[in-house]
Amino acid sequence: MSEPQAYLPLQPLPVTVRWAVLFAASLLLAGVLQWVRLPAALLLGPLAAAALVQMGGGAVRVPRLLIVAAQAIIGCLVAQSITPAIISGFVRYWPIILATVALSVGASALIGWTMSRLRIIPGTTAVWGMLPGAATVMMVMAEAHGADFRLVAFMQYLRVVLVAAAASVVALWFAHGGGGRFSAGLFPPVDLTNLGATAAIALVGAGLAARMPAGVLLGPLVLGAVFNVLGWVKIELPPLVLIATYTLIGWNTGLRFTRDVLATAARALPQSIGATAILMAFCGLLAWLLVEFLHVDPLTAYLATSPGGIDAAAIIAASTKVDTSFVMALQTVRVILLLFVGPSVARWVAGTLDRTSASPGPDGAPDLGNLD
Repeated sequence: MSEPQAYLPLQPLPVTVRWAVLFAASLLLAGVLQWVRLPAALLLGPLAAAALVQMGGGAVRVPRLLIVAAQAIIGCLVAQSITPAIISGFVRYWPIILATVALSVGASALIGWTMSRLRIIPGTTAVWGMLPGAATVMMVMAEAHGADFRLVAFMQYLRVVLVAAAASVVALWFAHGGGGRFSAGLFPPVDLTNLGATAAIALVGAGLAARMPAGVLLGPLVLGAVFNVLGWVKIELPPLVLIATYTLIGWNTGLRFTRDVLATAARALPQSIGATAILMAFCGLLAWLLVEFLHVDPLTAYLATSPGGIDAAAIIAASTKVDTSFVMALQTVRVILLLFVGPSVARWVAGTLDRTSASPGPDGAPDLGNLD
């Protein structure tokens, strides 16, 4: 006898009504999360709303063209943070920055490999979920390389929340206010020339790199970074454009959360929290080494080495007396490095897992117990 199907209250509704429900739920949840100052609230709210709508039987499909545009804008957003000051900070501290980044990326890859090996999270998904880069970028890259980007999103944003909360506590005695990305309001003055140039960078960069994995994101990033550093273009991303971008990325992810995915995420929650805590502790050790041997002030060291949450680190750095160029140079270099080495790390993990699962058992036959 088959099990009765779950009641899905949104399933009988027409598509237009489902979209209306999704819009309303996204606005409500994003507003609440923004009010409590949760990092990435404008992405997490739509993501959670889309997951709830999907679970309620109200599935809709975001047009592919809008998702491509959103990914190109995310590339421009990362490029916007690569400034001459960041380059100057990197040139000044490059051995320290590269060593610190390499150690933190290595630790995250090892933790992700261990989670995959223990079958806590299947395949390379755990590695993408633990890599301490920009969460949205890692999510897009994971999808392009065949990982379960829904679980990657779960792990990445869990890490973002935990890291940002810890950074806020560490900076409690130093930070005195400070605004978010949209502290100037939703309708600041817009330079139409720069806005047009930014749109051209997104279009041309995405077109040139469209055949590469995650090329729609990487093309605008590389092209925009070069133009931004050389001073040829000032990347202009109005708040409403970014809000729409975050919303589209959130919807695209949340609408793919099935009951099975949510069940897997719930089962992996304690282990994901534990893995993130281990990574944060390791990065805290790196911060302590910077303080002890290079006499970097503690808050600068902590913000620079915190594993992810680059926006939160930037906001706290801007509102305190720290070496902002050092903080942002290390954070930005790590994001850029992960964009290019992340796929290689994921392939290496997949290869080691395949070799392990194919190793002979006691009777000489392959051990099939570890196959995904």
